[in-house]
Amino acid sequence: MIIGIDIRVLGYSVKSGIEEYAENLIPLLIKEGGDIQFKLFYSSSKNKLPNYSWLKEKNVELHTFNYSNNLLFTSARFLNRPFIDKMVGGADVFFFPHFFLSSLSPSCKRVTTFHDLSYVHFPERLTLRKKIWHSVQMNPKWQAKFSDKLIAVSESTKNDLVNFYKVDPARVEVIHSGALLRLNLNMRFNLNKFKREKNLPDRFILFLGKLEPRKNTVGVIRAFNNLKSNPKYNDVGLVIAGAKGWKCDDLFREANVGTSDVCWTSDVVNSCDVGNIIFTGQINDEERSLYYRAADVFVYPSFFEGFGFPPLEAMVSGIPVITSRNSSLPEVVGDAAIMIDPYDISELELWVTKLLDKDLANLMVKKGIEQSSKFNWRSTATKTLETLIRAKT
Repeated sequence: MIIGIDIRVLGYSVKSGIEEYAENLIPLLIKEGGDIQFKLFYSSSKNKLPNYSWLKEKNVELHTFNYSNNLLFTSARFLNRPFIDKMVGGADVFFFPHFFLSSLSPSCKRVTTFHDLSYVHFPERLTLRKKIWHSVQMNPKWQAKFSDKLIAVSESTKNDLVNFYKVDPARVEVIHSGALLRLNLNMRFNLNKFKREKNLPDRFILFLGKLEPRKNTVGVIRAFNNLKSNPKYNDVGLVIAGAKGWKCDDLFREANVGTSDVCWTSDVVNSCDVGNIIFTGQINDEERSLYYRAADVFVYPSFFEGFGFPPLEAMVSGIPVITSRNSSLPEVVGDAAIMIDPYDISELELWVTKLLDKDLANLMVKKGIEQSSKFNWRSTATKTLETLIRAKT
């Protein structure tokens, strides 16, 4: 059997949950695949593919092209060409870890992972460019209709596929993502040393995610500013970790900081520290593990998630979590996190103060470690491979 995989998501320098999904899943698919041959499709006119060690496995063929992806998307949208399975020399099934629009020959089966339909729920929180990318250029509704199998990363996402796109539920496999393997790095690293190097306060609240309206970072800052009105929490800081996304003006106004005042590197400098709020910008995998473990409370009051990696990562790392009781998040965190209404800032503030009390925090940490153990990338890979094999028949 020959399985093709579109790995173009791995060429982006800024990672989101979709890139994390592909980066963790694909190497395990290849390992689990045994005698299956994997043909990997990559194309970019400007971004180089990272030099992953698994690209050299015996059952892997890497096919790289220098075509602009905008050109490929447009050609697929209007001409139904080129057939990317033919570009890699043929495949029985082609797997798309994200709904990148691509054409396949009639003999090749299509399996597509859908991470969320947030663009359907909250179109007003997207820029015009992103609205066009989702609704016109990628045409996910078409891909949902013509994929032989769909993988949803949560029951919540499956329900959206059925309700919004009228997909037959029998064609959708719910396969949960895993907890990040790399979070096991640096378990013996001196956290006090890390805090000194990054100029972090002794106690801090952590938010991690791309800075865009759906993540509700404005709400995090408002709750923190309310918290700071109590002298009891003078020593508590807020760390906002993640790459700059879109529509950030409200976020910066709430933090009383201009875009030019924020450094978007992995280093924390004085210009990133405004009123006990520290913006780190994009951080690498190794540092991310340390930020989680150094924090006292993790907050993630998102308005909507298709899965929700950060709360799961925080639970793996042993810190108490506050997140939203909406979309996929209750499915992921179970009873191991405090769940709130993301529109209720006072509720978020209240539970932050309660979790700064170590007795409750210790209980939630124990529950979080137990809950996060249910999400395993090897299980994700096994179930995904089974779906790809079934799609052939």
